[in-house]
Amino acid sequence: MQEHVLSTSRTARYFTLGHPTDATELWFVCHGYGQLASRFLERFRALESPRRCIVAPEGLSRFYLTEHPTERRVGASWMTREDRLHEIDDYVRYLDAVHAQVASGKARVTALGFSQGTATACRWAAFGSARIDRLIVWGGEVPPDLDLGDTRVKERLSALRLTLVYGTDDAFFSTKVVAATTARLKASGIAYEQVQFDGGHEIHEATLRSVT
Repeated sequence: MQEHVLSTSRTARYFTLGHPTDATELWFVCHGYGQLASRFLERFRALESPRRCIVAPEGLSRFYLTEHPTERRVGASWMTREDRLHEIDDYVRYLDAVHAQVASGKARVTALGFSQGTATACRWAAFGSARIDRLIVWGGEVPPDLDLGDTRVKERLSALRLTLVYGTDDAFFSTKVVAATTARLKASGIAYEQVQFDGGHEIHEATLRSVT
């Protein structure tokens, strides 16, 4: 048996709040595992502003969350461990394409990743061609396999404002994971700020407002 790989185009979708042509701020928000972009974007209505456009791309892989015969809810994923490197390449190119379609070049760009989307946003910031001014890692971590000692990765992450956000009761992004993430950043000399809130694995509205 031989494995073969080819590239093929496919249709992807993204959702927006606001108008990119009028915006001085562009936010790209990457959802977590099993979420859909439209529902995730609802969490960001608190940030609606005439000068801000919020863009929610949807992961390229969709699947049924349940097999209940009368309610087969659908979610999306950015990647799995199967053929992961190609999936990473695919979503980095995809996010670059979304950015190219909506960004005017004048707006300040923030990339926010939540849960599984934190790894997506981090890799996009590190490997993509889009200019990103700020990276918010919310309820997740800078992926352990991202080599912070690599010159290009370090330069890209050092050039932006990096914010780590987590809830004190987050069952997934524990204090142990926080400590491991911050230790890696410190060892690599990458500056960051850390924000915590009383809550769990969620987009906390008051905290979201505070980091704008």
